[in-house]
Amino acid sequence: MAVRSWTDAGPPPDGKDLWKCFGMGNSLDLPGRPEDTRVVVAMSGGVDSSVVAAMMKAEGYDVIGVTLQLYDHGAAVAKSKSCCAGVDIHDARRAAEMIGIPHYVLDYESRFKEQVMDRFADSYIAGETPIPCVSCNQTVKFTDLLKTARDLGADALATGHYVRSAQKGNKRALYRPADLDRDQSYFLFATTQDQLDFIRFPLGGMPKAKVRKLAAEFGLSVANKPDSQDICFVPNGDYAEVIRKLRPNAAEPGEIVHMDGRVLGRHEGIIHFTIGQRRGIGVATGDPLYVVRLDADERRVIVGPREALATRTILLREMNWIGDQPLDEGDEVELFAKVRSTRPPAPATLRILNGKGFVDLANGETGVAPGQACVFFDSDDETARVLGGGWIHKTERSGTWTVDFPQSQAPVSAA
Repeated sequence: MAVRSWTDAGPPPDGKDLWKCFGMGNSLDLPGRPEDTRVVVAMSGGVDSSVVAAMMKAEGYDVIGVTLQLYDHGAAVAKSKSCCAGVDIHDARRAAEMIGIPHYVLDYESRFKEQVMDRFADSYIAGETPIPCVSCNQTVKFTDLLKTARDLGADALATGHYVRSAQKGNKRALYRPADLDRDQSYFLFATTQDQLDFIRFPLGGMPKAKVRKLAAEFGLSVANKPDSQDICFVPNGDYAEVIRKLRPNAAEPGEIVHMDGRVLGRHEGIIHFTIGQRRGIGVATGDPLYVVRLDADERRVIVGPREALATRTILLREMNWIGDQPLDEGDEVELFAKVRSTRPPAPATLRILNGKGFVDLANGETGVAPGQACVFFDSDDETARVLGGGWIHKTERSGTWTVDFPQSQAPVSAA
């Protein structure tokens, strides 16, 4: 990219001069010159998306900034570690003014509540551990915002995600970024091929330190703004309180049961627990206990030893595949799977049986939770390509799918 060649040499020349100076065409792999190319930039108010907007403007693109108001930000307006709050909308508007581009704020609150917040609450109530950031990318940002960008006559939608894309034949492919400490490929597994062909990720080849340096060179007031860390609509980290507000009857009490059938105590709602949890369970037996399963129907929290968390096979739902060849019934694909955002890709086999996707983990994993994502890569190295993924629906540890906890207190499978 052109921007990579001038960041160490000082501020870039303006617009068309940059394009002429380096003798480059369109750095976004789009036909035509930058000045003839319209780019909508999704501006969250943070440093990353603000730098993307400034980069695109400096390269001479016809840039429009768009910020989404996603939720009632009254309680989060002063929070520095959330995103899409009132202060962020103000910061995005201010950045757009400094860069000199049009800026629009779109009210997506209703859509966001329906597609992200409500699904988040329902998933927790069902005993899952959801990832609302993936749902947000999958629906509001990469579906609704992408349509808005096209309605505005854009040739591409650019975002501040740390992930790379590149042309591969007649379509684009998705890859891990240069800065693996900021790798967001796990959260973008649901990006469809049509979306991937339209979206661009200008920061994919840069480390975060260089992005902040660029922000300072561009004179952006967000250059030192802290990164968002919390889920935007849970600014204080209290998931259960948000769920109670969305679903007032969600926190129904029930039993804490050892996987051998013993009732060890009571709890105030399965929404307070996640698979693999050790602390805060509220019971003690002398040996370390972990949450190994959540039985939403019976409102039971099932606990057991760490070895009961082992998972060998995963059943997926809503699978998205962006590999080169389509998947057919009976296919078996050797790949690398990532079952948590913080874990590295590990060897696995994807099988297609009866129209469903099963992932066999070569070395097994612990603490694999329904509601999380299983993301596919073509290797485990730093430049791995993303092949898609799916939502974890069910897990298996010893060849038999999880059975319902019986009404009696007989032992049950932990997987």
